[in-house]
Amino acid sequence: MTNTAAPNMALAKKLNLAAWVVTVAVLALVGLMRRVKLEMPAGWDVSFLPSFHAGLNALTAVVLLLALYFIKQKNIAAHRSAIYAAMLLSVLFLLSYVTYHFTTPETLFGDVDGNGQLDAGELAAVGAFRYVYLVLLLSHIALAALSLPLILFTFIRAFTRQYEQHRRMARWVYPLWLYVAITGPICYWMLKPFYS
Repeated sequence: MTNTAAPNMALAKKLNLAAWVVTVAVLALVGLMRRVKLEMPAGWDVSFLPSFHAGLNALTAVVLLLALYFIKQKNIAAHRSAIYAAMLLSVLFLLSYVTYHFTTPETLFGDVDGNGQLDAGELAAVGAFRYVYLVLLLSHIALAALSLPLILFTFIRAFTRQYEQHRRMARWVYPLWLYVAITGPICYWMLKPFYS
């Protein structure tokens, strides 16, 4: 299925601006969520959200792999549907993730007693494994921040029929998105023993 319609550059320009606005807003929210804590209404419990986030990330990874399979098979309609699904899952993840972190204290790797601080005994207990976790987590966070606008711009290229630019960008944006989707659940499983 080849679409020979001309690229819609006017729409692309508007969507590119919207992508920058969304990126700045999301990064600002993520920056604030560690500093600002909101009270949850009585009886509300969001402790299930970290496992939900891991599930959304894992499902996003599966859908991204399907999207790759479909495009390799030249099934553009299925590829498009898979990418829409991955985008929807990522938006749902982001909304839930920000909600959780605006309402819940940070969980530290190795914080066995859940007091929000790591003492010498806790650090000794996790040893070098903490550094493995931190490298994985920091790479996950950095690439998530970097990939957000790139994912949006890659999507916009396809949506506005700039297919050659879309293909060029997707070759290196796709692995970043997949890495973020895979490392999210890994970070969750490593941190899971320390959730209170």
